Amino acid sequence: MQTEEILKTVQTVLDETKGQTITTLDVRGKTSFTDYMVVVTGTSGRHLKSLCDHVELKLKEFDIKPLGLEGDLTSDWVLLDLGDVIVHAMTQQAREFYQLEKLWSVDKAEAIEQQAG
Repeated sequence: MQTEEILKTVQTVLDETKGQTITTLDVRGKTSFTDYMVVVTGTSGRHLKSLCDHVELKLKEFDIKPLGLEGDLTSDWVLLDLGDVIVHAMTQQAREFYQLEKLWSVDKAEAIEQQAG
């Protein structure tokens, strides 16, 4: 499975599991450890963990295993490392505090936002 296919699968699963304000950051050329970061807002620690668990389960169908998962049911930030794609599932408060989009200096033209509907 190519990186873009993994990215599309991640975006679809996050949307289907009620992830909010899904933003994809294209960080190719800005870092050597990943190509894309997907930042998604969840409503609680349990929701954040569930978002990442659902992504992990879907990708297992394609024999893709994560390199790591950080965070638990009490976390404000759960990170799922898929190699070329990293998922940052955060509460609204954590997302506002850490401002990953600003940290990576992503212009509006570089960020792809989807409103969960």
